[in-house]
Amino acid sequence: MSATSTALYGQADHDLAPSAPDAVQLSPFIVGSTDLAAVPDESLTAVTVRAPAGAVERRFVLAQALRILAPGGRLTAFAPKDRGGLRLKKELQALGCEVGESARRHNRICLVVRPAEMTGLKEALASGAPRRISDDGLWTQPGVFSWDRLDAGTGALLQVLPPFAGVGADFGSGIGILALNVLASPKVTKLTLVELDRRAVEVSKRNVTDPRAEFVWGDVRHDLSALKDLDFIVSNPPFHEGGGEDKTLGQAFITSAAASLRKGGVLWIVANRHLPYEAILGESFAKVRLVGEGGGYKVFEARK
Repeated sequence: MSATSTALYGQADHDLAPSAPDAVQLSPFIVGSTDLAAVPDESLTAVTVRAPAGAVERRFVLAQALRILAPGGRLTAFAPKDRGGLRLKKELQALGCEVGESARRHNRICLVVRPAEMTGLKEALASGAPRRISDDGLWTQPGVFSWDRLDAGTGALLQVLPPFAGVGADFGSGIGILALNVLASPKVTKLTLVELDRRAVEVSKRNVTDPRAEFVWGDVRHDLSALKDLDFIVSNPPFHEGGGEDKTLGQAFITSAAASLRKGGVLWIVANRHLPYEAILGESFAKVRLVGEGGGYKVFEARK
């Protein structure tokens, strides 16, 4: 990566922060992007960051962006006011930056030139790096879904999952908690973990060391033609994207699962009680059974 390169973290918004069309993409949610943490020090002239909402993750990304800027390089960071934007200026100042700030479309936009001396950089990098959860020893990273606790939906699914057999997949596999449960069955011959967040893929490789596991950094809504005739799929699908609720995400997971299963194959899926998945399950599968409901969640078994 040359010293004349520019980079973008997250989806571009040229109205808020113009970025070069050939900017190197650094977001872990865009398949094929470059790992931000692997970019060499002082190698870029400009970085644009759509700042994450989570405080620890956001400070980590800002610190990484400053680390990879060459002396005199420019950082542009922006975020909605209610999703970290109001804290951007102070967080950049805490890293030693002089900050120019503006507002547009309910976003705060901060411009900085990489300072000659930075403060708190090592601490911000360390706090957002991959780590082990002390309770169970699993690897995780701030910013990954439910990174510091067991998600209640995953917990609800774990309570009722049966032993599986044959070839299967975990759609939206996170750090690998469901996969570990599925692979406890000796009759499972192969399990493909599919996850959009590259960070989750990397830590799940540390957590799930069973040779029957295969890892795919990908979007289950697209390009899963290699996954066909599966015996089973487990899933705790997301229902937020871009900061807002999106019911179509889980519905797309269901459609993709139906396309990947063999006739007679089964999907086990958990959802928040208010999400309208019953209709799409009924359209996509021959038999649908509500297995359990409680704590704000519902678990379905759907057989193709």
